[in-house]
Amino acid sequence: MTGMRTALRALAASAATLLAVTALSPAAQARPEPRAPEEFVALRSVDPTIIQEVRYTTAHTFLGERVDGYRQPVCILTRPAARALHLAQRRLLRQGYSLKVYDCYRPQRAVDHFVRWAKDLDDRIMKEEFYPRVDKDRLFEDGYIAEKSGHSRGSTVDLTLVRLPALPTRPYRPGERLTPCFAPKEVRFPDNSVDMGTGYDCFDTLSHTDDPRIQGPQRANRQFLKRTLAEVGFVNLPEEWWHFTFRPEPFPDTYFDFPVHRRSVAGH
Repeated sequence: MTGMRTALRALAASAATLLAVTALSPAAQARPEPRAPEEFVALRSVDPTIIQEVRYTTAHTFLGERVDGYRQPVCILTRPAARALHLAQRRLLRQGYSLKVYDCYRPQRAVDHFVRWAKDLDDRIMKEEFYPRVDKDRLFEDGYIAEKSGHSRGSTVDLTLVRLPALPTRPYRPGERLTPCFAPKEVRFPDNSVDMGTGYDCFDTLSHTDDPRIQGPQRANRQFLKRTLAEVGFVNLPEEWWHFTFRPEPFPDTYFDFPVHRRSVAGH
């Protein structure tokens, strides 16, 4: 009898332990997501007229899938960068144009996703559109992918110009036929942007802002965008016509990892 009671007590203890482990499952123990510092804002709260097409929340990316850390299609930036875009937008609206942002703050986990993808040489599902002339094993060496991004510091933005009134851009359909990002505008994936000579995130030297092969209206559009943003404090990355960083950066040495979500900046 004593042995039976001992066995029952052991069984009860095991059950209690199992319940405790279940209650403290990884989901239950998950730490709350980090939030953005007070210096970050949602761009829409500063200027709701700037068009937002946050590509990395969709499958229309060079990875062919949504990027880690992009929970909602919201542009988040440091307050000085957002205010500078507002100034540029005011000037552009008077000339019949609007800015359109493709990417703003980018969490470090997204950059890590890029790095993992770049190391998987067998995954080339989107090559025909985004890097048709670049071997995937050269993406690091040629500077298209890196382990750190200025976007993670919060003052870098990828953007373009749209002639008003803005026409809608149809959604990407996964599995649809791909065309090179440097094909003529009427052939490549439709975008309501003015013609910049290539699409966004085009891994090709034709994306260099001052590439001499880009002439006529395409070159004029790039220079118009670059000049307009330079007037409010943004510096262009020469290798990407769409990439601009506000200077001086509030966080020049900090790479953040809070998710792209309205909650990250709620109350700011």
